[in-house]
Amino acid sequence: MLIVFLPLFLLFLLLGMPVFFAMLSAPGFILLAEGMDRDIPMLFRNIYNGIDSFPLMAIPFFMLAGELMNRGGITLSLVNFSQSFIGHVRGGLAHVNVMSSMLFAGMSGSAVADTSAIGSMMIPAMEKNGYSRKFAAAITAASSVIGPIIPPSGNMILYAYTMEVSVEALFAAGVVPGLMVGLGLMGVIALMAKKYDFPVAAPKQNWSQRAAAGKSAALPLLTPVIILGGILFGVFTPTEASAIAVAYAMVISIWVLKTIKISELPEIFNRSAKGSAVVLLLVGAAIAFKTVVSLSHTAEQLAQWVLSFSDNPLILLFLINILLFIVGMFLDAGPAIIILGPILAPVFIGIGVDPVHFAIIMSVNLTVGLATPPMGLVLFVASSVSGEKVENIAKAILPFLAVEIVVIFLITFFPSLSMTIPHWLGLA
Repeated sequence: MLIVFLPLFLLFLLLGMPVFFAMLSAPGFILLAEGMDRDIPMLFRNIYNGIDSFPLMAIPFFMLAGELMNRGGITLSLVNFSQSFIGHVRGGLAHVNVMSSMLFAGMSGSAVADTSAIGSMMIPAMEKNGYSRKFAAAITAASSVIGPIIPPSGNMILYAYTMEVSVEALFAAGVVPGLMVGLGLMGVIALMAKKYDFPVAAPKQNWSQRAAAGKSAALPLLTPVIILGGILFGVFTPTEASAIAVAYAMVISIWVLKTIKISELPEIFNRSAKGSAVVLLLVGAAIAFKTVVSLSHTAEQLAQWVLSFSDNPLILLFLINILLFIVGMFLDAGPAIIILGPILAPVFIGIGVDPVHFAIIMSVNLTVGLATPPMGLVLFVASSVSGEKVENIAKAILPFLAVEIVVIFLITFFPSLSMTIPHWLGLA
């Protein structure tokens, strides 16, 4: 079935069919062809059953929280805070770009939100400071993938729900890989700064100036502490944490910073509702597809095929990383996770790979795909924000993608990098 389903699914996408309908049409045609038309109503029942879930409420709430933080000017305080500490080094604004993304990741969990929010400020500022526009757009796109890796992460919630893995464990496993990506990007910037004589953004600030910047950013910086601390220490569930994040963002933006008017809330709610609807429909379609996969015994057939290459888990993990990287070039992370997760995860869990470890490998790999040519979504967002051509950004991003690929293989072959925190917290 898999051999037929994937080409059919890709054909529908090439014809311009929306992903939601392509995910239902491909297995629907296959059920008809195999004489299993009685199971077709099950596809549509499972759309609703897949969406009707309390844990999934975290996705629209986190999307709304990210929209509020973006519109509320919280990003500006994070940028100023980052610049007060690292703006004085050579290549300072590029470092600030990455550091701001790392801080913003703990609030929104969205690469697109990061590219839009950070890029709209940092790309013009970097260009004015002497960087080329394509370089500024490239580092913005490259660093934005940290958003869905450092928790909270919408992609990890999707994976956890689809594959019945602990959200808390996945969030804990994402902390170190996210930091590794950020520090790796800053390492590349440092090397390039020496070679290309990048400019210094600002004079070195003293500790009183840094304290002032920290004071203005204190409330936004408390957001990931509240969210992650509450989740990881069992104070509230991820869904409850997402609602708290929304309430906290509204209080800061409307009553403390006063950067959002109450009259603007309907537009913000409308934008986040539309985005949430798209994601939740995809989840429903994925659950329906997962049911068809289980009926057809595709996972068992794929397991036999994969194991025919080797019975060494390390070799198989290397091969699957190559496959995921290629998939990430053409398919968005969310749909790729909910399509491939039910197919690939059982195979690797069956050969002894920890479910949380495989989940973080797949989540990070497909998230990096968001910045990978030719179809990486954040490349197009960065192009829209900067006005630079996508192909120019794609060339400039290659050194940063190399670092992110290295991180993927490090967390693949050294599980302790991502699994130590979940083990410490008793989550895995």
